[in-house]
Amino acid sequence: MLTVSFLLSSLMALTLGAAAQPRGYKVSTSCPCGWTEYQDRCYIFVPELMTWSEAQRNCQSMRANLVSVRSFEEYTVIQKLTAFTGYRNTWIGGSDAQQEGYWFWIDGSPFTYTNWCPQQPDQPGLQKCIQMNYGDHKCWDDTKCDTMYPSICAKRILG
Repeated sequence: MLTVSFLLSSLMALTLGAAAQPRGYKVSTSCPCGWTEYQDRCYIFVPELMTWSEAQRNCQSMRANLVSVRSFEEYTVIQKLTAFTGYRNTWIGGSDAQQEGYWFWIDGSPFTYTNWCPQQPDQPGLQKCIQMNYGDHKCWDDTKCDTMYPSICAKRILG
């Protein structure tokens, strides 16, 4: 009974959240079932806890990558995918594992938009991957890539 109640609550939250989505967001006819469309991409929240590299490999199995974030508006849409979890810390596709302090998106998108929390990124050399929804401001934090978090995958709409 608790599971049914949780599912109904989650569906209601998603339905109510959809009404408040930024312009450009829509229920998709171009994306696979269960994915959310915004502008030129499809997004899916993956609730299973994985390391950053496991999450990226999982996204690749769906012909996607861990999500890159290109604007505040897009970040808002992506965050709403985590609303039913209480905005839990979640992997996105940023890393500086190749060169310390040089952050890049795993899908090759330009790293032009950021939403770092105050005093982040920190601990150079130890924390190489980006989690979103960190702290009270629900911003970005660099953390160890072997931490287990859910993730968000994205792929381009083929048209």
